[in-house]
Amino acid sequence: MRNYHGLLEAIGNTPIISLDNLFSDSINKFYLYAKLEYLNPGGSAKDRSGYSMMLHARDEGLINEDTVIIESSSGNLGIALAQICMLWNLKFICVIDPKTTLQNIQLLKLYGAQIEYVSEPDKETGEFLQARINRVNELLKEYGNSYRPNQYANLYNPEGHKKAAKEIFDYFKNDLDYIFCAVSTCGTIRGYSEYIKNNGLATKVIAVDAVGSVIFGDERKKRLIPGHGAAIVPQLYNDGIADECIHVSDIECLEGCRKLLKQEGIFAGGSTGAVVSAIEKYIPRIESSAKCAFIVHDRGERYLNNIYSDAWVKEHFNMEVEL
Repeated sequence: MRNYHGLLEAIGNTPIISLDNLFSDSINKFYLYAKLEYLNPGGSAKDRSGYSMMLHARDEGLINEDTVIIESSSGNLGIALAQICMLWNLKFICVIDPKTTLQNIQLLKLYGAQIEYVSEPDKETGEFLQARINRVNELLKEYGNSYRPNQYANLYNPEGHKKAAKEIFDYFKNDLDYIFCAVSTCGTIRGYSEYIKNNGLATKVIAVDAVGSVIFGDERKKRLIPGHGAAIVPQLYNDGIADECIHVSDIECLEGCRKLLKQEGIFAGGSTGAVVSAIEKYIPRIESSAKCAFIVHDRGERYLNNIYSDAWVKEHFNMEVEL
């Protein structure tokens, strides 16, 4: 296994910018900032968690040059792992389902990943996520020398995001009132939440979950936006992980994405659009002059065939959303 750094050294230290246009007409005048995690080399915040989990596995002797890395992913973590495995000369198998976008599949293949496609949901739960996990477990048995990072339970997932949290709080000199964070595996939000608690900070953590996701107790429903919410409660979740939660629908996700693009020129993915819509809902409760920050999780190019496709929006929601 190559002891390769190079491009992976570019993970982290992403910019923090102020957003002056997004809610400029708000009655409550507050300060809003974005952490541009989509500028990581693999295109998302999952670069941090993927690299953190893989470094730990390597340092603890859980993987060697012959180990097959196997993971379930709808895209971003898979891309991060594929990039790392390519640089370390490791075989990587990514288990995906119909929600995975064409762009993500193409990126996975370009980085050398072997694709395992799960076409049918799990018979017992009716969920694709469980079907993907089932297939991962089958593959782990097939390959004797194999390793699953397991982004839903691996504590080195949030450890990677604690470094991002430190970057934010160093920037604000620990003076930040709110951090808004979309949830899926709960790796990002747990990293931020634990950093805040470990350092005795007063910042409120506002989780942004999807309508139809079960993480924060909503009733399980069909969701169309990949990478936001989950059909199971991740093992990384705990009851004190957030101070509050706001649920955002698929429509609100795409509206938030397009508003962010139009107002600030930021071309981001679905979970970021969800956060924008959540902040808009939360504005009446934000104190005047409060400092708020959120994470721009991934790039919009990966959603050209759904969120940013007028035809897709018309087909699934029978509506038009203007840029």
